Amino acid sequence: MQVTLRQLEYFLALAETGQVSKAALRCNVSQSSVTIALRNLEQSVATSLFERHAKGLRLTEAGVRFARHARNVSGAFDRAMEDMRAEPNDLGGHLRLGVTETISAYLMPAVIAAVGQRFPNLRLDVVERDRAAVEADLLAGNLDLALVIVSNLTRFDKLQYDTMLKSPRRLWTHPDHPLQQADKVRLADVACADYVLLDMDEHIETVGKYWGRLGLRPRVRFQSRSPEAVRSLVALQQGVTILSDLVYRPWSLEGRRILRRDLSDDVPTMDIGVVWRKRGRLAREAEALTGFLHASIKALAHV
Repeated sequence: MQVTLRQLEYFLALAETGQVSKAALRCNVSQSSVTIALRNLEQSVATSLFERHAKGLRLTEAGVRFARHARNVSGAFDRAMEDMRAEPNDLGGHLRLGVTETISAYLMPAVIAAVGQRFPNLRLDVVERDRAAVEADLLAGNLDLALVIVSNLTRFDKLQYDTMLKSPRRLWTHPDHPLQQADKVRLADVACADYVLLDMDEHIETVGKYWGRLGLRPRVRFQSRSPEAVRSLVALQQGVTILSDLVYRPWSLEGRRILRRDLSDDVPTMDIGVVWRKRGRLAREAEALTGFLHASIKALAHV
């Protein structure tokens, strides 16, 4: 049988959610469609991709390997479609774009490549700074635009922004962690588990705010500035964490699996957007880049 993109879509949704009902809801199809697609896919690859457990399905070792390839195929297809829809623009000029650490790590390579293809005559200089320095450089006229976590901004009196992506924050755990089997997960439940805290782009302050609203705080066992270290510690069953979908990857560097769970409590999204100084209309180059990013940022983020 020929493997189809639709089968890969259903397979990846099922790999992420671990339940046929949730995968069907995500893909906006019936449960039987997901079940049939999985059965046909397993026949095509001649191996079992999932095994059953008390609360649903989990990937087999073969399924883990296949999911890695499926994500690459799906991402390549999305990029190919975006490439076909985006005709090169002869816009020229020079723009200075500021970014913060998270944006630099998870968005900038894709953004730079896409902008270079869309606007081959536009010179784009990208500078990484912390949030406070980015705000100061915007106000001083040293940057034309910035791509940042807008929920961290402070100078709303002199800066304006356009939110382009709201990335949900979810619980990350090892596949066998008890919280994966719970009917629902609250922050109070997470507070009873060892926690791995990421120290990046004012994330600690954000954690303190939304945990503090419920009078809670995480039981931090490890703290790191490295997202990969956090990922590995979670995958090695050393703790759990709550991070946004933008930085989520289903495997650690060691090739170990990480699963996500929605939280029943209100956890803020991580909001990504373009920021500029309030000074009237944007320059033509800046306006064109902002419009392009608004139309394509979700595809570039792969979330």
